Amino acid sequence: MSASPPVSDSSAPPSTPASARRPRADAQRNLATVVAAAKEVFAESGVDAPMREIAARAGVGVGTIYRHFPQRSDLVKAVFTTEVDAAAADAPAIAAAHSPGDAVAAWLVRYTRFVAAKRGLGAALHSGDTAYAALPDYFLGTLGPVLRGLLDSAEAAGEIRAGIEPEDLLVAVSRLSSGQDAAQSERLVHLLVDGLRYGAGSSR
Repeated sequence: MSASPPVSDSSAPPSTPASARRPRADAQRNLATVVAAAKEVFAESGVDAPMREIAARAGVGVGTIYRHFPQRSDLVKAVFTTEVDAAAADAPAIAAAHSPGDAVAAWLVRYTRFVAAKRGLGAALHSGDTAYAALPDYFLGTLGPVLRGLLDSAEAAGEIRAGIEPEDLLVAVSRLSSGQDAAQSERLVHLLVDGLRYGAGSSR
């Protein structure tokens, strides 16, 4: 009796040749490069900067930008959400490298980099365009819990006082660091966190 031919597993995903995957990887790199270039150009020239300037900075054609971002607002939103996500993603490493109270200060210093990036988007974000209506909730929904976790750890360790709301602290740091250079923003953050430490031991 002849052996039956092997039965293929139809549930297994088909293998994809590397050559077929490469365009998607290239497209992803182009996307990240365009967003990074847009962040720089918006900071230097504002959100109305010509797309050709962004394309030249990214080393891609203008058509590549419009393929990923049909509207200028799509690119502005991508820069904003990418910066929010990057600030959130840095929190675990910061927490691991510092004591709880120092982690709050270190992450808030990191947050000032987001504030600086957002400054270049201000004209668009405050334009009243409904395309940006969801961004405030995205910002608070992403960074609020990150800062809440850092504050809770510092409070539990007795390194900052209780009762601090993440949203209040995010607003305070945004206003303190607005228009400041990086060094002064860092000094102001540490002054603010010194105030949060006051009375921490007695509030436990």
